[in-house]
Amino acid sequence: MRSERSNAYRTAGVDIPSAARAKRLIKRLARPTFTPGVLADIGFFGSFYQLADYQQPVLVASTDGVGTKLKIASLLNKHDTVGIDLVNHCVNDILTCGASPLFFLDYIAMGKLAPEKVGSIVSGIARACKAVGCALIGGETAEMPGIYQGENYDLVGFIVGAVEKDRIINGSSIAAGDLVLGMPSSGLHTNGYSLVRKVFNIAADPAPLHKHYPELGRTLGEELLEPHRCYYHEIRPLLHLIKGLAHITGGGFEGNIPRVLPRGLAVQIDRSTWQVPPIFRLVQELGNVSDAEMYRVFNMGIGMAVICSPEHAQELLQRLPHSKKIGKVIPAKGRDRLIFS
Repeated sequence: MRSERSNAYRTAGVDIPSAARAKRLIKRLARPTFTPGVLADIGFFGSFYQLADYQQPVLVASTDGVGTKLKIASLLNKHDTVGIDLVNHCVNDILTCGASPLFFLDYIAMGKLAPEKVGSIVSGIARACKAVGCALIGGETAEMPGIYQGENYDLVGFIVGAVEKDRIINGSSIAAGDLVLGMPSSGLHTNGYSLVRKVFNIAADPAPLHKHYPELGRTLGEELLEPHRCYYHEIRPLLHLIKGLAHITGGGFEGNIPRVLPRGLAVQIDRSTWQVPPIFRLVQELGNVSDAEMYRVFNMGIGMAVICSPEHAQELLQRLPHSKKIGKVIPAKGRDRLIFS
């Protein structure tokens, strides 16, 4: 009877032995990320983490995905970097609150479970978690043939971090006259890929991804799979000098910088203060995309905006690699919270 049930489920599209193999691979990759707070191995119905070394801890949680960058990974059959994207994106998000990462969980869903592909994805997740001292303590691997077709899959991450209550960064102290510094991105990060795929006519054909562009210095595929940059190690020692942080992700400048501003304030951005990387110029030219839309969709070469008082700006510029002063905080006029000059 056990054999019959197993065969019936496999006929329906779900392979239990493959799932078990994938889980064994995940355990092997996750264990090196464990920190002293982890109290149980992967595989139980829940994950245990003991919080220590905080006086008044506030937990900060976030969840995100990699979006249609996964389509590029599938077309190139290269899956070891999208896990890095996922972790770094989530770490950056909670960093904007002043939080340090504690633990991470992932969700991987496929039409047909491929243990080697799962292992490749999780290898990137584990590598990025280990780099920031974050434990990969659990997750879910789902095989859903009725939902996902072909090589398509989805990847989502859940992160929990902590910050002392009196060290939370929420932008409440930002005032007119404060300065905005920009930290460079490593490329598109994890946003705008639906537009990019349309511009380069990337559907089921991976041929455009293998084209070498002199302005990029590499193939389009290599450029598009460049991992999302993590800002944690650079920013964490300087949090006491920072009033606000905006991770420039989906929604670009307009959708992210105003989120950290108190009521009645706006930010004026001087676009002449940094050089937009070639990939964005290429997308804009080939797609005939307006400046306004480019800055609403992409990070345009600035992955993190740092808001500080003028007296701390010079120290931050010296200690944050390749950062530049890109704008200032001004009184808001009307409903505009972001102004370009």
